[in-house]
Formats: sequence, C-alpha cells, structure tokens
Amino acid sequence: MERKIQPNYKERATKQLDILIERRPELQVLRNNILDAYELLLETVSKNGKILICGNGGSCADSDHIVGELMKSFCANRPIEDGLREKLLAIDGIDGERIANGLEGAIPAINLTQHTALSTAYGNDSSAPMVFAQQVYGYGKEGDALIAISTSGNSLNVALAAITAKAKGMRVVSLTGSNTSRLTALSDVCLNVPETETYRIQELHLPIYHTLCLMLETSFWPVSKH
Repeated sequence: MERKIQPNYKERATKQLDILIERRPELQVLRNNILDAYELLLETVSKNGKILICGNGGSCADSDHIVGELMKSFCANRPIEDGLREKLLAIDGIDGERIANGLEGAIPAINLTQHTALSTAYGNDSSAPMVFAQQVYGYGKEGDALIAISTSGNSLNVALAAITAKAKGMRVVSLTGSNTSRLTALSDVCLNVPETETYRIQELHLPIYHTLCLMLETSFWPVSKH
C-alpha cells in the first residue's frame, strides 16, 4: 500500500523551493538538482521506502538533524491514520487514546552514525571504513534511498556506503562541495553546493536539507502548525 500524497503537492513543494532560492540566491544553480532530489525522495517515501543517512563530523550532526525533521512534525500538523487510532483504542481505551493523540506522522529515516556499540564493534573487529556500508547492507532494501553527506565528496566510509546502496537497488542523493568527487559519480542526484571550504559548504547544506524536509512534509501533510 502506497503512502497517500496530498492534492497539489508539487505546487506546495515548489513554493518551498522558491523561498529557499529567494533567501539563498547562490543556490539557484542547484534548483533543478534539488527538485530532482525531492522527487526521488518523494517516490521513495510514497512507496513505503525509508531513508538512510550518513556523514562524518559536522555531516554526522547534519545526518541526525535531518532525521529529527523527518521522523516527527516539522512545520505541519501530522495526524496519524484513523485505522491505527481505532486499533490503539481497541487495545486500551485510556492509554490507546493517549498514544493516538501523542503520535505524529513520520517519514522513516535512520541516521547510520548514531549506533555507537555497532560502529565501535564493527570498526574494532572488522573494518572502520566499512561501518556505514554494513548498516546499508543490513537495513537497506531495493526502493530505499541513501543521503550521503561529505563536504569533500570523497569520504571513504560514505563512498563505500553509496556503492553498497547502489548494489542493493537503492538510490543515492549526496550533499557535497563544488569540486567533482567520488560521490558525483555514485549519486543519482548530487547537490554540490558552490563552495569549497568545509564550514561554508556546511552552511549551505543546512538550508537545502531543511527545504527538502519541508517539501516532503507538505506533500503528505498540508496543514501548517503556524
């Protein structure tokens, strides 16, 4: 069963992209790429796929940030489906209602950088550069997507994850800097922002992924909280 997309979703999503370009005109060169990334992720989520995300350092923090915006309400009310509410109430009339009222609609996303025991064990016992690839292998399936974040575009552990994702029939969206990199060739969509210095690259990654999260959210839940 596919996840329901709201009527006029593309118009609302495009409005979010317009706002981004207005605020960050230097990203005009990536407008079509951002739209392509949105459409790829929208197809993934609408077909009940999930999004895996990885990166190092500041990009590790960005990976966690993205999950935080996707897995709960960002800027829209996200009511759960009526069928689940009814099942919760049937199991427990009191706590079922509490759960139903407390839950928010979620876009399935997993940050591969946050599994400390797994990462340290795999790095110690096997191969540290392979830790994201191992998780992509374990979690990923055909139809899922990987968001690979690397300011250089050449981080080995991120590249190995992207290769593994492609082999599993997943699609890859990358966030990098302007230089042509290994991720350029491995990605279905590469969002290579027009900067070369790490912190400046990261400063542009944030508004892009915020906008992608908003574009996805408004495609499934139309009512604003504000």
